[in-house]
Amino acid sequence: MTSLKFSTSLARMGAAAAAVLAPVVAFAQDTAAPAAADAASAAAAAAPAMTVDKGDTTWMLLSSVLVLLMIVPGLALFYGGLVRAKNMLSVMMQVMTIAAVAMVVWVVYGYSLAFTDGGSLNSFVGGFSKVFLAGVDVTTMSESFTKGVAIPELVFVCFQMTFAAITPGLIIGAFAERIKFSAVILFTILWLTFIYFPIAHMVWFWGGPSAYTAPAGLIYGFGAIDFAGGTVVHINAGIAGLVGCIMVGKRTGFGRDMMAPHSMTLTMVGTSLLWVGWFGFNAGSNLEANAYAALAMINTFVATAAAILSWSIAETFTRGKASMLGAASGAVAGLVVITPAAGFVGPMGAVVMGLIVSPVCYFFVSTVKNKFGYDDTADVFGVHGIGGIIGALLTGVFVNPALGGAGIVDYSTADFAASYAGTATQVLAQAKGVLVTLVWSGVGSAILYKVVDIIVGLRVPVEAEREGLDLASHGEAAYHS
Repeated sequence: MTSLKFSTSLARMGAAAAAVLAPVVAFAQDTAAPAAADAASAAAAAAPAMTVDKGDTTWMLLSSVLVLLMIVPGLALFYGGLVRAKNMLSVMMQVMTIAAVAMVVWVVYGYSLAFTDGGSLNSFVGGFSKVFLAGVDVTTMSESFTKGVAIPELVFVCFQMTFAAITPGLIIGAFAERIKFSAVILFTILWLTFIYFPIAHMVWFWGGPSAYTAPAGLIYGFGAIDFAGGTVVHINAGIAGLVGCIMVGKRTGFGRDMMAPHSMTLTMVGTSLLWVGWFGFNAGSNLEANAYAALAMINTFVATAAAILSWSIAETFTRGKASMLGAASGAVAGLVVITPAAGFVGPMGAVVMGLIVSPVCYFFVSTVKNKFGYDDTADVFGVHGIGGIIGALLTGVFVNPALGGAGIVDYSTADFAASYAGTATQVLAQAKGVLVTLVWSGVGSAILYKVVDIIVGLRVPVEAEREGLDLASHGEAAYHS
């Protein structure tokens, strides 16, 4: 993703003004004409005209809709099937309302904080120059990863808005079945503001191919690469989920009562919708409909497939049977691990990443969680957090052209030559990005949970939890017998 926004309307206005004023200036002061011409030429060279392709625009519009499909109904059904029947509706309501809140916050100030220059704070967060989408209209454009190629800025706003809408929705799976609805909404607003928007800025804000020397976000400046959100979305949400499930506390009866998923059918349907929508998530992050989008697409296919198989194999060896829950978990783990690498690694690298991620995630959800006793309802940390960390680090390995990767693009060269500084160098850059994300989101989320607890309280009363949040929080039920 890129954050360079070009306003062609301003460029045209400037050119028109120069054309109108040139005769006047020449008449008044002939000696100024050569200097004015030179300045105009320099300005034109510094701000090349952007080309918008209808195919790219169409692909990005479709990708935005595909990511929405991931949220509703995909994520809502995936999480809904994993909880008990009495909490099904509450989880769907939380996911849908979180998305709605995020979309409104995004256009009011989120886009500006994530994708504009933040001045003295630019390493960490953007500024307020595009609050209420000021200056964003049908004439402004966002440059892609090819110099001079752009999409309408409103399309970029929509695409990135869906990322902001799904990420806090991922978090609530960690403490489902016992969180107050009001706490969910307040936490979403605060978390987006102080955690998501700064992390998105740190990872994805840069000058773009036409201004690659412009100030960039902190993690981008490390040399870390994240194609579609391994740090921004999955590590960010995963660690926030872990902190949240610890601070909210365990479900009443956890470890004593039966808390099995009430509908693996719905979870499988949700998983399938996530997989379909994820093609917009990953391949859409290329911002162009070209071969790199195709690379991200095939990687999203094969990494997910490999992860399903490796999770099923791990279960077969450890418990004697492969489960549908395991296959669904493996699918999500594969989607998560390939997210930061989708447009950078080759298909064989993607397969290896998928094979690696599931056994590690399975170990965390089946052993580590039980060892430490935290109640991560939908294994948000075990799958998204751990899978995101593995993906971010392995991206630094398999981006190597010698391993079939695309290499690291050097935008300072005339032809954007791809290079690779070495495994140690790139993995270190990736690790620094992971560490900053873990600390920023982990510590920041803990503070925000405490603030929310003070203001509205985090947890529903025990009686409401036993009754089920469908009735207690919303006065209706997902099912009627």
